[in-house]
This record gives sequence, C-alpha cells and structure tokens, in this order.
Amino acid sequence: MRSLFWRILAAFWLALLLVAGLSILLGRALNQDTWVIARYPGLHDLAKQWTVLYENQGPAAAQQLLEQRRHDFDLSVQVLDETGQRLVDGTYLPRPPKRPEAGFNPQNLPRFPWRQLSQEYTSAQTDHTYLFIYRIPHGALEAWHRGSLLWPLSALGIALVVLTIFSLLLTLSITRPLNRLRRAVHDLGQTAYQQDSLALLARRGDELGVLARDFNRMGARLQRLISSQRQLLRDVSHELRSPLARLRIALALAERATPEQRANMWPRLEQECDRLEALIAEILALARLDADPGPASKIALLPMLERLREDAQLLAPEQHIQLRVPEDLALDGWPDMLERALDNLLRNALRFNPPGKPLEVEADSDGHLLHLRVRDHGPGADAAHLGQLGEPFYRAPNQDSPGHGLGLAIARRAVERHAGRLRLSNHPEGGFVASIEVPLTRPHV
Repeated sequence: MRSLFWRILAAFWLALLLVAGLSILLGRALNQDTWVIARYPGLHDLAKQWTVLYENQGPAAAQQLLEQRRHDFDLSVQVLDETGQRLVDGTYLPRPPKRPEAGFNPQNLPRFPWRQLSQEYTSAQTDHTYLFIYRIPHGALEAWHRGSLLWPLSALGIALVVLTIFSLLLTLSITRPLNRLRRAVHDLGQTAYQQDSLALLARRGDELGVLARDFNRMGARLQRLISSQRQLLRDVSHELRSPLARLRIALALAERATPEQRANMWPRLEQECDRLEALIAEILALARLDADPGPASKIALLPMLERLREDAQLLAPEQHIQLRVPEDLALDGWPDMLERALDNLLRNALRFNPPGKPLEVEADSDGHLLHLRVRDHGPGADAAHLGQLGEPFYRAPNQDSPGHGLGLAIARRAVERHAGRLRLSNHPEGGFVASIEVPLTRPHV
C-alpha cells in the first residue's frame, strides 16, 4: 500500500541507514591505518611500552618485548630514530619471493605476504621521536578483521533499531493527525462534521495544530453557511407560497366573476405580481452577495450617501436626512454591494422615522475602521427581538409596514463581505440605530 505512512518511514529509515553506512565506510577508508594500529591486539600501546623500556632499561629489554610480540601475534617490528638509524635488531618475517628477472610482467608479481604500517611516537620523558614500522601477515590481519567487525555490526544493528523506532514515532506523529484531518474532511462533506473531533489535535503547538484550528474555523463557518442556506430555502418556499396562493385564489374567482367584477380584480392581481417580483428580486440580491464580487475599488463615501439621500427623499419628501460625513472619507470595497447595504438601511429607517424629525447619518474613522451610524426617531425594536433582526425573512412582531424581512439581511451580508460588522440597537434617547464597522483597507474575500 502506497500510503504516506510507509513512504515517510522508508525515506527516514533509508536516509539514516545510508548516512550511517557511508560514515562508517568513509571513516574506515580515511583512517584505516590508524584504526588498525589503535585496535589490533599486538599493537595496542606497543610504541609507548617499547619507548619506556628502551629509555629506562636499554635496548635488550626493548628487543625482548618485540620478540615476545612476534611470538604471540606473528608481528614484525622495526624502530628508527630521528636520523633514520635502526635502534634495535627488530623482528622479521620471511622475505617474499624474489621478482623474476626474465619475462617480467607486473600483473604476475606475487603479493607481499604482510601489511606494512608505520607510526611515529614522541617520548614524554625525553621528547625523542621514534618511527615504528609494523608488518602484519595478511592471514592474521584478515582473521582479526572478521572478528573485529562483530562490534561495529552489533552497534550498527542497535543504531538501526533505535533509528527505526524513532522514525516510526516521527512518522506516526505526522500521519495520525493527517488521518484525523482526512476523516474530518469526509465528515464535512457528509454534513456530519463535529468540531470536537479535532479538539485534541487543535491543542498541539505545531503546524498541524494550527491547521486543525483553521480547519475547525472553516468547518464551523461552512456549517453555519449550510444551515443558513437550508433555512433560507425553507423561508423562501414559505414566503413564495403566500403570494402564489393569493394569485391562485384570485384567478379562481376571476373565472366565475362577471366582466365588471373581473375588471375590478385586475389591479389586485397586478399588485400580487408586483409583490412576487419584488420578493424574487430581493432573494436574488441576497444570493448574489455570496458570489465572487470581483476586484475591489476606492469608494468615496459622501457622494454615495448624497445620491442615496436624493433617491430616498423622492420616495418620502416629508423626511429630512442629515449627513455628517467627512468629505475625504473613503474606503476600499465594492460600490454596488455597499450602496445596496446603505440604501436598505436608509429605507428601513424611513419606514419608522416620524415626519418632522431628522434621520441622522454619521460617519468617521479611527485610521483603520470606518464607523457609520444610521439613526431614526421611531419606536425602536423590542430588546428580545434585536438578536434576530437581520436574519432572512424575519420581521419583528406588530410590524405593519410593507416588506419581506430581507432588507437588513442584505445589509448585514454586504457588510460582512467587506470584513465588517453590522450592529442593530435602540438609542438611549429613543429610536433605532444601525451601526457599521468596516475596515478602510482592501477586504479579503
């Protein structure tokens, strides 16, 4: 199975094995003579022992040590001083066969039966330097090699076991969180996602923990969007059912009515058709807010509000709208979307603002956020229903003004697409206030 688990495990294991093997081979290739002198049994501390005997007891004692090593380890040793003079007779191995003089072929030359190594040693007592020349028979050296490889191989085996366990733990620490994320993605696609399924992973302090927290936020947002879409579908079907039922009843009555009665019914049918068309237009406007709005642009706020004030006063000439907005106040966003949001807020305020009292629109900024407030002097809203205002098709009880409950929902969705927030509250001195906070810089969609 080509899973990520086995790929990561094999990659770590092979990489560590390769590094360990190359390190051993390189170390033996670069320091082979030194390694043999340091570990071969017959050569261990030989230079130090010979130097002590030679300087304290004379050449005879030093020669006896070399003879003993030759007898025990089949080892030939010669010692030279700093001038190249031989200090002791040394011990010798049999000479190799002589090179043939006729028919000479370098490839047919017999190999020397020994391995020659050299070592310099400086006496700590006299500071004299001695050159030791060792000759070890190939047979003895190969036998020692076979025996001496047991420890490196054992150490390598133990190291590989430890590295395999480490690689296994490291691989599990990566693949197990990924498996949890995979299951969470599957549950999210099946709309059965639960945020607590990644609670343990989200508490991690590494990149996987950050990914889990981001995924939790994304999942929660998607769940809210799915719930909102489902609720919107139910509300749309409910809201469309009423005008369609009225139209069906009117058409049934028109079939049995006289021509005079039928003529009187046409205005009612046209009115129901207009209401249905307006409802569908608002539903489409709410749905378009979730689409890609395209590139943002610079929006001058005061000219937009002045245009909206002129349009609003055409519909309600008895109303007076006060604008207190700086001339240079501007923000990055989508003009059509923001204009629709502000238009809905103004129209909503005009429904409840009594004639003779101004409708106040104020805007300012703190350098990072745009603060805009639309206040009317109407009766306000019941505090128990403030939290539901702005939901699609929700209308506060005892509200007799025309509408479908989509104006504030469209305004809220447009403000949220600008990475802002819409707050609805009652003014302490009476009336209703819609407050907007929107970043002045380019929003992220």
